[in-house]
Amino acid sequence: MIEKTLKTTSGKLRVSIPTQLNEVTLGQMMDLQQTSDLNDIDAISILSGIPVDQLKTVLDFNDFLLFGNVVQSLSHQIAQLYNSDIIPDLINFPTNKITVKVMKNLSIEPVGAFMASREIIADEISECIKTYGEENWQDYFNPSLKACCQLLAHYFYCKATGKPYNEYEAEEFTAEIKKLRVMEALPIAKHFFICYPNLSKQKISFWQRLRRLWKKKPASAHSKNLNTSTL
Repeated sequence: MIEKTLKTTSGKLRVSIPTQLNEVTLGQMMDLQQTSDLNDIDAISILSGIPVDQLKTVLDFNDFLLFGNVVQSLSHQIAQLYNSDIIPDLINFPTNKITVKVMKNLSIEPVGAFMASREIIADEISECIKTYGEENWQDYFNPSLKACCQLLAHYFYCKATGKPYNEYEAEEFTAEIKKLRVMEALPIAKHFFICYPNLSKQKISFWQRLRRLWKKKPASAHSKNLNTSTL
């Protein structure tokens, strides 16, 4: 962390922002990614938790230069993180002080969590295909942090809370996922999206399969009769 006390129009303001990526949460990274026309003041506000209006009361803009350099350094660290394949063994949830073991095969359970995760992955891949096409999407695929957060919420909900799976409560669990360190959370989510391509395929339900077979049978029988009559 780097801290500095700045003079404002009404007194003093102490600003503290992280200098290392292991001090940045997934929620902060999401805010940085989702804020349109992000400038230095916006970035400092997100990383420090101080509203932009308060930062604008600082008397000397040059006081922000030190923080601007830190933000630039973090951006380079973030670029490297996207290329990281290191998956942590344990994840610590800060609110309830629970430590959860991360399974190396990242098997998703129960079925409800699996189905929700499959839909999230499929939606992200579909958007990428719309932009880059069926043949090239894998070269450009980079899931959004929002999708990563949603995926981890369904994956960790039961493990972190000890409760039975509930889709709506799992979605609300994103608030806890945002508190995780981005350098731990992102590689786990990335592994889901990249290493589990089968989850991106929309599965046909048993009922849909039955209906398809039901429709095919009369046509097959009809074709067989036609072929017999021509012999």
